[in-house]
Amino acid sequence: MLDFFGDRLPQILFSSWQHFSLVVQCLILGTLIAVVIAALVYRSSFFRSLANSVSAVGLTIPSFAFIGLMIAPFGFGVTPAVIVVSFFAALPILRNAVVGLTGIDSAVVESARGIGMSRFRTLLQIELPLAWPVILAGIRVSAQMVMGIAAITAYALGPGLGGFIFSGLSRLGGANAIESVATGVIAVIILALVLDVLLIGLGRLTTPRGIRV
Repeated sequence: MLDFFGDRLPQILFSSWQHFSLVVQCLILGTLIAVVIAALVYRSSFFRSLANSVSAVGLTIPSFAFIGLMIAPFGFGVTPAVIVVSFFAALPILRNAVVGLTGIDSAVVESARGIGMSRFRTLLQIELPLAWPVILAGIRVSAQMVMGIAAITAYALGPGLGGFIFSGLSRLGGANAIESVATGVIAVIILALVLDVLLIGLGRLTTPRGIRV
C-alpha cells in the first residue's frame, strides 16, 4: 500500500485537487440555486411543500443511474459530472433554506418593513442572515454527501479520485487492485473531513455575532 501510494503520489495529489475543486464549485453553484429557489417559494405554503417534495424525491434518484443518463445528451467529461454533483448538492440546501426562511419570526420581518425596508432588502439584510446557520447546516450535509457522489462521476470520465476506485474495481484480483480502491476511498474521506472543518470555520466567520451568542 505504501509503495503504491509513494509511486503515484503526484497523481493522487492532482486527482485529490480535482475532486476537491469539483465538489467546492458544485457546492457553491448548488447553494446559489437552492437559496434563490427558497427565496422565491418560502412565502407560499403550496410552493414550499412542492420544493420540499422535490428535495425529498430527488434524493431517491440513484446517482450512478443519473450520471449514466447525463452521458447521452452531454457526453463524457466534466459537464455531466458538474450537472450531477450540483443537482444533488442543491437538494439538502434547498430543504434547509426553506426551513430557515420560514422559521424567522414574522414580527422581525414586519419591523423591518415598518421602517421602510423593501421586501428584497429585508430578505437580503434580515432574513438570509437569520436563516444562514440553518442553511449552512444543509451545506455541511450536502458537502459530505456529494464528496462521495463526485467519485461516481468517474464513470463518465469526470475528474477526481473516482478513477482510482473504478480502476481498482475493474481489475479485482489483479496487481494493486485493492490498493487503488483503498487509496481513492481513504482520500475521499480525508477530503470530506477537511471540507467540513473549512465549513465550520466559514460558519464562525459569517454567522452574525448576535446569533452566535
